[in-house]
Amino acid sequence: HQKAIPIMGSASDRGISSGTGGMRVDCKVASRFAHTVMTTKALNTANASQEVFFEVDLPKTAFITNFSIEIEGRIYVSEVKEKEQAREQYESAVSSGLTAGLVKASGRNMETFSVSVNIAPQSRVTFTLTYEELLQRRLGSYEIMIGVRPKQLVQNFEIVVDIYEPNGITFVDVNGTFITNELAVAHELNVNFSIISRLQRRFREFSSTSNRPHTINFLLIMPYSDVLVFLFQIINGYFVHFFAPDYLPQMPKNLVFVIDRSGSMEGEKMIQTREALMTILSELHEDDYFGLVTFDDTIESWRPFLSKATPENVTEAKEFVKTIEARHMTDINKGLLFAVDMLTSEKSHSFPDMSMIILLTDGRPSSGQRDLSKIQENVQNAINGSMSLFCLGFGYDVDYSLLDTLAKQNDGLARRVYEASDAALQLQGFYDEVATPLLLEVNLNYPGNAVTDLTQSHFRQFFKGSEIVVAGRLQELETNTFQTEVSANGLGDQFVVEGLAIAEEWNSVFPDQEYIFGDFIERLWAYLTIQQLLDKREKCSPEDKENITAQALDLSLRYNFVTPLTSMVVTKPETGDEDETLIADKLTEGTCMLLLSPRNTQRLPDINISDVTHEFVSCCLGVDGDPHFIIELPDQNDALCFNIDHKPGTIFNLVRDPPTGIVVNGQIIGDKKVIPGNKMHTYFGRFGIIHEKFGIRLMVSTKEILHNPPYFAFSSMDLQVIKDRSLTVTLRNSVKFLIILHKIWKMHPYHQDYLGFYTLDSHLFSSNVHGLLGQFYHGVNFEVSDLFPGKDPDKQDANMFVKGNKLTVTRGWKRDFRQDVKNGENVPCWFIHNNGTGLLDGVHTDYIVSGLFKTI
Repeated sequence: HQKAIPIMGSASDRGISSGTGGMRVDCKVASRFAHTVMTTKALNTANASQEVFFEVDLPKTAFITNFSIEIEGRIYVSEVKEKEQAREQYESAVSSGLTAGLVKASGRNMETFSVSVNIAPQSRVTFTLTYEELLQRRLGSYEIMIGVRPKQLVQNFEIVVDIYEPNGITFVDVNGTFITNELAVAHELNVNFSIISRLQRRFREFSSTSNRPHTINFLLIMPYSDVLVFLFQIINGYFVHFFAPDYLPQMPKNLVFVIDRSGSMEGEKMIQTREALMTILSELHEDDYFGLVTFDDTIESWRPFLSKATPENVTEAKEFVKTIEARHMTDINKGLLFAVDMLTSEKSHSFPDMSMIILLTDGRPSSGQRDLSKIQENVQNAINGSMSLFCLGFGYDVDYSLLDTLAKQNDGLARRVYEASDAALQLQGFYDEVATPLLLEVNLNYPGNAVTDLTQSHFRQFFKGSEIVVAGRLQELETNTFQTEVSANGLGDQFVVEGLAIAEEWNSVFPDQEYIFGDFIERLWAYLTIQQLLDKREKCSPEDKENITAQALDLSLRYNFVTPLTSMVVTKPETGDEDETLIADKLTEGTCMLLLSPRNTQRLPDINISDVTHEFVSCCLGVDGDPHFIIELPDQNDALCFNIDHKPGTIFNLVRDPPTGIVVNGQIIGDKKVIPGNKMHTYFGRFGIIHEKFGIRLMVSTKEILHNPPYFAFSSMDLQVIKDRSLTVTLRNSVKFLIILHKIWKMHPYHQDYLGFYTLDSHLFSSNVHGLLGQFYHGVNFEVSDLFPGKDPDKQDANMFVKGNKLTVTRGWKRDFRQDVKNGENVPCWFIHNNGTGLLDGVHTDYIVSGLFKTI
């Protein structure tokens, strides 16, 4: 055995040169529609075949439109297909060959596209990825994000951004501090710079130590005034209309904050929530009316009615916010319905009713109504189109799909609040986007005999700093003028603007550019139509959903967009006789993408790729603490937990999966000494991970990492070490484990360092997997009923029916340390007593093994 050496970057970096090529990013933005092409060229200068990686970050709102690989003159081009058709084409692939994620989450705003290919000695390879997106206006500006991740120094590293805006550009900010240019009014702007090798080294070193994507940001602040209400562009019979009248007076609003105070909000989340609310309350307009509702399994409000945002009321509300503490379970249904009732009773007839609810939660429904479809139905029926619902999901374990659907059904939007030091700023930033409503019930009207195939033209509200975009087709190609009207409810009188839309042809505005990148107005129309059809599916009846899905799919295929309905099939050259084929899917919040290989022969298990959960929000099974076993079950919006008590030195089998050859065993350690009169606390102090097919033996303890053979193949196992924090073990063509190191003060008289163990992608195991954890990897069915007071006055007991047994279980919390090693996150769960008796197959002593690397 030898100590494992943490490796940064890829083993294949050695012998790879940029040659005469390098990395180039070309981004062209025309009328807010961005077309980005990322190209990487590399040469294998080694005397043996090498694996070359292509990995880039792209915005989550973008659609990939093309990808190709060129090796020595042979070009491999992607093809966009309907998702099910692509899956059926490769249904013979085996689950053990599906580990590489081709598209995966990369951060708050980005997702990663990655692929690797083996190339022969002295061979060149060129990767080209193209994607498109419509930039959104937020707080008065637009942002272009370009993510690059060079895995080695390249000879030429160039980024070229061309921005074309017919109505002018007044301000550009590149990467916050790189350059700042104030422009009188520029209609055409080029930003072109290269990164020299010295900066690349710093860039790469930062890449090795940070999980954040490296982006280059451009903020565009566009001048809007009353004369720019009608801003049109036309190309080849397609038009786009931008509407953003920021000059209008602010409308007062009725606003209720609905705050989750369940047990999992304890700690930093609640501190940050209180901090954000204190700032937001200070920024309320004095003509606004507001309310505060908190919920766990009971409801509490600051006042049972809305209050005007006077200085006195704001001060009293802040005192209430200071008292909000995390407590019990999560009843989202009751909290939202209470807020709807509060707003409904305060309807005003003196001015248009701009009413909204802002929900902040970090969990899944665990009390009251827990049927997600019923919650959605209840809320939609209660709101009935009379107000907007905005949902903020705190952290990775929130049921984001529920929040997204609730928001779309009720004229709002959902956002994820990421657990980080700036979470309070994220909350404030979202509020700033909706803090200043200017119009309500906005209608953009066009003559029916002049236009067709319109995108959404009715919008419930318009907020200052945002933008309404409508696109469509002209019935007559020669048409370049037609009558238009915008009507809405504003402060005071009805807002109505009529006028003759005169659209100047693009080639007369930019005569030297020749449409910039093809018929981009048509592609903008298709992009916007697809996005809106996908959103509309959440609100329509089941009968209409099929038709809407078919429309979105047809457009995705026609314009070669990788959307949630399509997959991009990529043919990847291999060194053997056959090429390998990959599938890239569009990432949506809370999903991950898999890679399929047709060269495997066993049947792929029935996995719905669009429903597979990403590692951060997947069914998490782990053991951490005393030792506490945690089994999170997203399908049931709940979790189970139990402890194992046994003498130090005992080794338990946690995972055993004969078809894949994976075994995980763990050895228990105890406290240094026991406090008189107290029980011995035990933890896991060593883990043995075995992969029989690869011949791998990995031992992880609180002090060292050992592996055998000493030089394992890089294609078999990856180790990512974060000093004094965690180790991520990725078994290629298989699964990923996370081992967390809990450091205890070395002079502590009783306790010592211990380890936590989590499985991040348990769906990749076979149906034969077993062990203390393994038996739960494919779920467990149980029912809970008859809540009653337990021995602990702060916790409820209940009857649980599981595996033919009736058990008495207790509602409690256990800590999940995946995201916060120091404090952990409270996970509400049903605690099974007596070493998991009745839940486990057999009893806990059945899982004792004689050695750390025993496979039987």
